[in-house]
Amino acid sequence: MSKPESLTSDTLVFLLAGGQGARLHPLTRDRAKPAVPFAGHYRIIDFTLTNCVHSGLRRVFVLTQYRSLSLERHVKQGYSFLPRELDEFIDTVPPQFRSASHWYMGTADAVYQNIYLLERNRPKRTLILSGDHVYRFDYRDMLRSHLESGASTTIGVIEVPLEEARRMGVLQVDRDYRVIGFQEKPDQPRPIPGRDDVALASMGIYLFDTETLVREVCFDAKRESSHDFGKDVVPRMVAEGARLFAYPFRNESGTAPGYWRDVGTVDAYFAAHGDVLGERPLLDLSDPNWPLFTVLPRLPAVEIRSAGDRLSQVVDSMIAGGSVIAGATVRDSVLGPDVHVAEGAVVEQSIVLGRVRIEAGAQLRKVIVDRDVRIPAGLTIGLHPDRDAGKFVQSPGGITVIAQRSPLE
Repeated sequence: MSKPESLTSDTLVFLLAGGQGARLHPLTRDRAKPAVPFAGHYRIIDFTLTNCVHSGLRRVFVLTQYRSLSLERHVKQGYSFLPRELDEFIDTVPPQFRSASHWYMGTADAVYQNIYLLERNRPKRTLILSGDHVYRFDYRDMLRSHLESGASTTIGVIEVPLEEARRMGVLQVDRDYRVIGFQEKPDQPRPIPGRDDVALASMGIYLFDTETLVREVCFDAKRESSHDFGKDVVPRMVAEGARLFAYPFRNESGTAPGYWRDVGTVDAYFAAHGDVLGERPLLDLSDPNWPLFTVLPRLPAVEIRSAGDRLSQVVDSMIAGGSVIAGATVRDSVLGPDVHVAEGAVVEQSIVLGRVRIEAGAQLRKVIVDRDVRIPAGLTIGLHPDRDAGKFVQSPGGITVIAQRSPLE
């Protein structure tokens, strides 16, 4: 772990982690969206927190709200290694109701209601991040760009297909990447000049000079609005000619956009798991130069064994500790901790989050199974979606989701 640079010492992080995550239901039925498990042992929020730690940004307030118990416990257990005596910390902050008597109404309101943290810490810059994105990003590159451009605000951006841009904030920039236009979730996104297939979209990463941030959220708090950075604050700043610049997120070689996914829907969450599998994953979780921090449970090693004359087969899959595969087939799947797959069972293109028992002869295909579920012997799920309709939650993309602790017969 590298020593923080002076570049980062005057920067405070607000990590917004209070979203309800309705589009990821039922995985968010009992937990906040950033606390949803991902790729075995991890939680979604681990990606953003790991980015902060590796970037030398080690003064982080995680603003929680919705069903935050498991999230707060995870952050406390997984990130308490930062030394307080060096003024390094990752703290969870539930709503304090200091400046309002209501829950957070939007991203800007979440910052406004915690403005006392800025007054107490007095950072020169404040980085606003989201806790529900999967990506690897050294924020120091964005900090350097912010200082070099003389920006009051810098927005992290990425090139995305036009169809995808309809669900995001879309920016227009000049040749110096100064923002000259912004539309939130437009029906007809404006493509990048000279390219008809992609637009420049906001990643939900905002780097403010703190003086600018305080002024803008205080002004927004007095207006009738949704109190959101993307819907209200940024469009108004662009219209008023503020010094907003975009920072394009690129891969390590700078030749293409970097890997970044908003995993706020069931289909996006499922697709992101596919991106970490295979011989050449789009997102390599085993990079020794950027290890992911998390809470590792105390579990035995994975056990893969035969059952009678039946051998186990595991292909292009990720298996977390404590799991047992006995005479079963697991293909193109991710199994979380303490998952047992019994003789003759088949798990294909599926995500099993943890503490799940898949009994003999059961078959799963394109299924997400939340924790503490027992799949009875011989049960088939996902192979005949029409037959499953009405029994389980099904995403628009055809993914079947089995909620936590669901009784199955």
